[in-house]
This record gives sequence, C-alpha cells and structure tokens, in this order.
Amino acid sequence: MAQLKGTYDISFIEIEEIVFLLKNVSGFDLSGYTRSSLKRRIQRIMGLEEMDFVDLKNAIVNLPGFHQFFVQEISVNVTEMFRDPAFYNKLNTDILPYLQSFQRIKIWSAGCSTGEEVYSLAILLKENKLSDRAFIYGTDINNKVLDIAKKGIYPLKKFKEYSDNFNAYNSKESLSNYYTAKYDAAIINHDLRQNILFSTHNLATDQVFNEFHLITCRNVLIYFDLELQERVINLFYESLALFGFLCLGTKETIMRHQIMNNFKVIDKELNIYQKIK
Repeated sequence: MAQLKGTYDISFIEIEEIVFLLKNVSGFDLSGYTRSSLKRRIQRIMGLEEMDFVDLKNAIVNLPGFHQFFVQEISVNVTEMFRDPAFYNKLNTDILPYLQSFQRIKIWSAGCSTGEEVYSLAILLKENKLSDRAFIYGTDINNKVLDIAKKGIYPLKKFKEYSDNFNAYNSKESLSNYYTAKYDAAIINHDLRQNILFSTHNLATDQVFNEFHLITCRNVLIYFDLELQERVINLFYESLALFGFLCLGTKETIMRHQIMNNFKVIDKELNIYQKIK
C-alpha cells in the first residue's frame, strides 16, 4: 500500500474549483458529495502523488488518464465480507424467508466496491437454497474495484477477519467452504459467481435499470449531501418491486425524507425498510 509522502491541505473554496473543473473535463459530477468527505479524499490523493493544488488542477486538465485515476481514488470505499453480522442474520431470519415466495428474486448491491458484499449475499442465497432462482447485480462507479469484484480473488490474509464476521453471523457452515485458497489468495467458488453481474452505475446521475426485490446500499449515502441522498432514495424506491426491501447502512436513514411514507420500517436499528405503496 502506498504511503503518504507529506501533508497536503486544500481549502473548501479550492474543493469547489476541483468539482467544477472535473465536471467540465470528464462530465463526472461530485457536487452532491459532502465537502468534508471530499476534503479527506482529495488530500489523500495529493499526498500520494505529492501534488499541491496547482499541480492537481494541471494534472486533471493536462495529464492523460489522470482524471480517470482521480475519480477512482475518490470513490474507493472500505468493504468486507459479512460486515455487520447482525445485518446478515436479519436477512437470513426475516427477509430471505419472505423473498422465497417470489418465483424469481432480483437483488441489487449498489456501491458494491470490490464485491465482498455481493458474495456474502450469494452465500446467504446458497444456504437458503435460493441460488437457482436469484440474480445479483453489483454496481459501482469505479471500474478499478469492479475488475477486482469480477475476478472474485482476494488476499487470503483478509479471510481471518471475514471468517470472524461469518461466524458471528451464526452460520452452521464454515466460510472456507465457499472459496479456494491458492498460495496467498482466496478465490470465490465458481458456483457462487454464476448468477452475478458486475457493471458500472452512477447513483448520482444514472436511472432505473431493472426492478428488484432487495436493494442494499450500505455506507454509501453518508458521503452524499441531503439533496443527492433524496435523489438516490427516490431512485431506489422506483427500482423496488412492491413489498421489496431496501437496506441501508447503520448510520443512514430514510426517516427524514418524504418518501418514508411509502415504506414500512422492518428494523430501525439496522435501517431495513419495505416498500408498501
């Protein structure tokens, strides 16, 4: 992992310049991202690349491929398999039994990053004998992390923590049943990857692309301002089948949004909601 080479600072006025510049150069709009989050991420890039503000602007405009790299680094999110085991236990005990009544089950993992959540969902489906009639779409704006997700190959050392999460979720199985260890890598088993499609989707600008029975978007909305959160939550509402479920992160909620009237709260603490109208 690259180390920061120094301490670099950027003002909120300069952040607005970067947001404006990037939109004009690449069409990618960061205007709905919270400024505190952008500040941290931009300063991280400046440190890694040893750039001051002027260098950064010049690179975005003049350095071939830099604005693509910049967008990828801005959008990198931390993820892991079976993160928040209580959430997966709730899915297993309350949500998946309900979804068994559907002939086909379509799931969308939005902001899926490197795919660990998608494969966690695939394991739940397999354990509940739903794999053959379920399909998972994993989307992100970052092609770099999607490439990792598509391969389903992760550092083996990460699976100690993933196994702890899995055991806390209370499965009767062992996580090692779902991957093959080879040297220092863990490869997700082929049967788990069959009914999964990873593709690019920008929550800030793209539209509905299917109808889903379950949507998970955990720890993504916290990086958006209220206006963009409103847009994305409405996108999820329009993408859900009637009586479908929306799952957000523990620090996210739809309670303050008007669309909440169209949802039933399934679990307030875990932020799981069901579309009722």
